[in-house]
Amino acid sequence: MRETYTRVGVPVAVVLLLAACARQQSLNVTASAYNSTRAQTDAQPALAAWGDRLEPGMKVIAVSPDLLAAGLDYGTEVRIEGLEGTWTVLDRTASRHRNRIDIYMGKDVAAAREWGIREVTIEWRE
Repeated sequence: MRETYTRVGVPVAVVLLLAACARQQSLNVTASAYNSTRAQTDAQPALAAWGDRLEPGMKVIAVSPDLLAAGLDYGTEVRIEGLEGTWTVLDRTASRHRNRIDIYMGKDVAAAREWGIREVTIEWRE
């Protein structure tokens, strides 16, 4: 009987088991919004902390350093209370922030201002 393997040679059943065992995490955080403009970032406003190029329409968040340490690593998919779909951690906030996410809103400054700063619950799988 032939086993089915994923790209890295691990049986599919093992991958599915690990995914099912991933713990659901949730946390209340402060959420602000940001845009890819020089006024809000730096001379390369579309370049995220790990080198990803951000484009309007991408569902991306930046997380504060303490949230990185809590398991919200690069590439983690997150659900944000009040927003549709999943958002991906591809950026970091300034080191002065704590317990904070920053939601990428492309070049739509009006949408970012409308969002403002609010407390939300985020969820992700460990």
